[in-house]
Amino acid sequence: MRRLKMFCLTLLAVAGLASVALAVERVAVPERAPQPPAGAVKAPPVPLLWKVSDADNSVYLLGSFHLLKGDDYPLSPDIDSAFAASDKVVFEVPPEQMLDPAMAQKFLTAAGYSDGRTLTQVLPAALREKFARILAQRGASIAQFDAYEPWFINLSLMLGMSQQLGFSPEKGMDQYLMQRAAAASKPTSGLESIDLQLQVLDASPMDEQIVSLKEFLDKPLEMPGMLGDVHSAWRDGDVARLDKLTRDEMREKTPQTYRMVNVERNQAWLPQIQAMLDNAKKGDTLVVVGALHLLGDDGIVGKLREKGYKVERVCSTCSEQQLLAQ
Repeated sequence: MRRLKMFCLTLLAVAGLASVALAVERVAVPERAPQPPAGAVKAPPVPLLWKVSDADNSVYLLGSFHLLKGDDYPLSPDIDSAFAASDKVVFEVPPEQMLDPAMAQKFLTAAGYSDGRTLTQVLPAALREKFARILAQRGASIAQFDAYEPWFINLSLMLGMSQQLGFSPEKGMDQYLMQRAAAASKPTSGLESIDLQLQVLDASPMDEQIVSLKEFLDKPLEMPGMLGDVHSAWRDGDVARLDKLTRDEMREKTPQTYRMVNVERNQAWLPQIQAMLDNAKKGDTLVVVGALHLLGDDGIVGKLREKGYKVERVCSTCSEQQLLAQ
């Protein structure tokens, strides 16, 4: 299950997944917000939204899911209110970098081997033969993938499967809010560069990359149910269930990847978010990051609460008991 957990965690942590999809599929960014299918409108997802305040102003922290479906819209009125109240919107990566068509080639370059090896050389014989058999059934060969590291193969296969299930990066909350911010002429920025996200993905230990590919090839039929569970927990705004489905197992089984994907990036972002509070005398900010970054004892929400800021969950549809539990 580790690879499935890792992918679901990554859906909640790395905004650059949209650029991975662009690199693999050459998907065009839509010019307008995603629309739910006719007759399929659901209640809006319960937002993973917190308001962090000091004496002068506030920062709204919004937990995103980087791949969504059309029927995940419209978003909650709570998000609309936070967006309207904010003078600027901050994402993991600046919108101009996230939506730059050149990022596709950048991902492909990062996915290559810096030491001259190939996928055929790094995979154990049994796994290489299994992958070759699967590809042959689809009229492809391992030679077509030889230039890329296992992490990129993993994400490419998973993204392809998730898109078959109706998930799409161009429907993700990040891209939707980027478009809204542009339409409203709100200033935007990022907490890190796309280059740093590439480094994080590419720095995953090779042994973990190989194990991940093996687990996907061994259990591809488990992906729909796993992705559905994580998506459902996110839609329900269920912090405890989402934490259990993603962060807990990842931290235990792949601590190096968890540290790089979540802990170190949170530590780098925390001073920037504090500066939005401490250095500003007025004006609120909406910060949109993968939901994983807001969860648990390593999460930004908990770290800001520890530092003495006033932190409250914003959820008009949650019960008082649910709010107290966050």
